[in-house]
Amino acid sequence: MSKAHPPELKKFMDKKLSLKLNGGRHVQGILRGFDPFMNLVVDDCLEMSPGGQQNSIGMVLFAIGCAPRTDTMWKVVMSEEVGKKVQAVVDRVNQAVTRRPKTLPCVAPRLVAVSKTKPPDMVVEAYKHGQRNFGENYVNELVEKASHPLILSSCPEIKWHFIGHLQKNSVNKLLGVSNLYMVETVDSVKLADKVNNSWQKLRQSSTQRLKIMVQINTSGEESKHGLHPDETVNTVKHIVSQCPALDFAGLMTIGRYGYDLSEGPNPDFQLLLKHREEVCECLKLPVEQVELSMGMSADFEHAIEVGSTNVRVGSTIFGTREYPNTPSPSPEKKSKVVSEEAAKKMQQLTVTEH
Repeated sequence: MSKAHPPELKKFMDKKLSLKLNGGRHVQGILRGFDPFMNLVVDDCLEMSPGGQQNSIGMVLFAIGCAPRTDTMWKVVMSEEVGKKVQAVVDRVNQAVTRRPKTLPCVAPRLVAVSKTKPPDMVVEAYKHGQRNFGENYVNELVEKASHPLILSSCPEIKWHFIGHLQKNSVNKLLGVSNLYMVETVDSVKLADKVNNSWQKLRQSSTQRLKIMVQINTSGEESKHGLHPDETVNTVKHIVSQCPALDFAGLMTIGRYGYDLSEGPNPDFQLLLKHREEVCECLKLPVEQVELSMGMSADFEHAIEVGSTNVRVGSTIFGTREYPNTPSPSPEKKSKVVSEEAAKKMQQLTVTEH
């Protein structure tokens, strides 16, 4: 029988109990059942013996006791983790509000949980713990997720925010999403007109308007989408006066990554605040009615402190994202991830040998 690896994980497991290696595709399947939530690279826990049998070091049996309980245990662990993280972010949001200057509008920030690349199960668990607003970056993923039977049956009051770059040829597909609440990334007059016309046709006799935000490229980075800041007022004016099917909700930006707050307030956020003042003054709009969508996992607290009313938080709630085309980490790094994550998430579980 072949030896199990990585050695760090075997050492950890041996401290808990002594298990014989259990092999076969059945065990491999169980490992993969845990993979989506734990972010474990399960192939690193499998080894091919001379006879062609795949063997596991018993991690699965340690984690769940026996095969039939895999799905149940995964859901229990996931539910607890997602629930704790949602509540932790809500607490941080509320604390950040108390640090906001009294001169800013008294508007409670909205938490948008960004679920891109994450399975419907995670959306449902966050929903069960009180989260209602969810954001997606890609039209196709949003369409697929919003129409998933699990979400349709479990999340009747879900509110979808589209927060990615929107191309005109994808507008009709996006607007067909059930429970679409807001499009945060309108970045041109032409796109606004397309969304307006498509929504008018889709809603037919309904008077419901679609909430939209105007995205501004405050950092000036070519890699980011959004209006040039100087075009903000005229674009908003066009939407308010020429797009009757749209409900202008506010301004949105993606701040530059890695900004050092020790140098002072994020200039991208300050610029968005400045343009809100200009929009409100020019269009005679109450500042409380013009939202600011700014702040993500790394900087949402600071964003709220300076005036954000809509923060988009993903990895802090759902964990690190994995993309299909992302190069796989080295075997050494994967082994470290497996051992550390297994120790962290499974240390409370016990099992008897089967």
